[in-house]
Amino acid sequence: MANVITGVRIVCALSLIFCPMFSAWFYGLYILGGVSNVLDGMAARRLGTETKFGAQLDTVADILFSAVVILKVMRAVSVPTWLILCIVCIAAVKCCNVICSFVLYKRLVSEHTVMNKTCGALLFALPICIGLFPRQLSVILSILTCAAAAFAAIQEGHYIRTGKEIR
Repeated sequence: MANVITGVRIVCALSLIFCPMFSAWFYGLYILGGVSNVLDGMAARRLGTETKFGAQLDTVADILFSAVVILKVMRAVSVPTWLILCIVCIAAVKCCNVICSFVLYKRLVSEHTVMNKTCGALLFALPICIGLFPRQLSVILSILTCAAAAFAAIQEGHYIRTGKEIR
């Protein structure tokens, strides 16, 4: 059941590619993808069906969903150079984390820390705010999101390299 819910997020991500940015379809699929992100882990834990495959599928779905949304947003709005540089640097750290997790543990490690969850919530709110609120609020939320994402990526890398909280 949890993997089916995760699959919904993958379908939503692929469908978002074809939706006009900030349209009703975009928001509907975007919110459905976000809700599926919350529900899949809850379903797996509640039903006792947690698996390594499910955890890795969840990570792949998260990456795909995030990548599609980031590309859609960056194509739809004027993104300042500083924000692009922040995103590239954070993505580089996250890529290093993925490589380190494969080298050290022979598997994909994605820690569900408080900072990763906070970052996820901020990232989820960002496209909604960009479409609905004034530019100044979007810039402030972008700065907060970049700071949270940078901290979360560095923290996750530290945990991967030290073995702390690795499940």
